[in-house]
Amino acid sequence: MATNTGKSIAKAGLNIGAIKLRPDNPFQWASGYRMPIYNDNRMFLFYPEYRSLVRQGFLRLILEQEHLSPEVIAGTSTAGIPWGMLIADRMERPFIYIRDKPKDHGLKNQIEGIDAEKDLQGKGVIVIEDLISTGGSSARAVQAVRDANGKCSLCFSIFDYGLDEAGMIFRGEKDYDKEGNKLSEPCNVRSLLVYQTLLEVAKETNCLTREQIELLEEWRADPYNWGEKHGFPKVEKGK
Repeated sequence: MATNTGKSIAKAGLNIGAIKLRPDNPFQWASGYRMPIYNDNRMFLFYPEYRSLVRQGFLRLILEQEHLSPEVIAGTSTAGIPWGMLIADRMERPFIYIRDKPKDHGLKNQIEGIDAEKDLQGKGVIVIEDLISTGGSSARAVQAVRDANGKCSLCFSIFDYGLDEAGMIFRGEKDYDKEGNKLSEPCNVRSLLVYQTLLEVAKETNCLTREQIELLEEWRADPYNWGEKHGFPKVEKGK
């Protein structure tokens, strides 16, 4: 069942353009695939009321997890940093942020906020992400925490497409990068808004036609073949 917070975020995102649904003229993702949805949660930061909506949603979601009392809050670089900071400040917890990869200069940190010559000393860490699509970058952040001697079994996000690939990556069944790395153990994901709730809101607000909704439902079932099937082939890099 869709939560009130999820529906509120979906309505807000559609209203300000942070979430765009365009099945008739799909977006080109970084992977080259043409996809009918584009999400930019950074836009919520501009609006105090929506910033508060997301912050409060995260806090409730964290408190709902039984026996969870995080010692450190981590934000993913860059879009997860402001949300992680907001949560850490409200919970009065230490904050760190995680780069996609270590710096190639200086102390070569991947995790910022702790001494590069020390680690997380076994502390419990939760990772705050803004968006989970394929899940690779989020899982890489989780593993970076574990490699730095932190305990991390939960990743929180604003929006989750719910793609099967991400589920496999977070269960440690599939590589999260091209080097063949997998999570050392599964990590659970909790999200404020999921794709199915977004579609429910789109139906309720009549912002799309029935045909467009059907295209979006079809995409969710087979995202990587959807574009080719509807005349929007993958754009190869360099073209």
